[in-house]
Amino acid sequence: MELFDAFAMRRSVRAYQSRNVEDEKLQRILEAVNMAPSAGNKQAYGVVVVKSEAGRHRLMEAAYGQEFILQAPVALVFCVDPSRNADRYGTRGERLYALQDATIACTYAMLAATDLGLATVWVGAFDDARVANVVGVTEPVHPVAILPIGYAAESPEPRPRRALAETVHHEHW
Repeated sequence: MELFDAFAMRRSVRAYQSRNVEDEKLQRILEAVNMAPSAGNKQAYGVVVVKSEAGRHRLMEAAYGQEFILQAPVALVFCVDPSRNADRYGTRGERLYALQDATIACTYAMLAATDLGLATVWVGAFDDARVANVVGVTEPVHPVAILPIGYAAESPEPRPRRALAETVHHEHW
């Protein structure tokens, strides 16, 4: 698949087949995550792979009952480690660059999954402390996104986008 095809095909999917994600495909997604750019190559993020039904159930509960998290056969939890950026970038590195690193990595995972014929949805609505407990991270590390991955059981239509003229501005904005 060409990159622009992946951009066009990616959808937020909230219904998944019971079919498991092949280990080879999951590995390819994780390899894509590892290739994501980061501030100063500090890679201020970590990813927790949650495949067990019990773990996904706990994630679903921590994410205010979003059932598709349990329905998908795997969920990746992207966590930020601000301390990895502190020595080089100070407070800005801790508060912003680390967050950007984790979200770029999650975006790479979404696009890799699309390329492999899988579906995802970015989940940002959750109780941070409860998700941290589920995946076993402690401060300063904390979760920033949950990415359920599986085979789609729905085909959402493309959502409307703002016109480029509304979002793109050239100098002197």
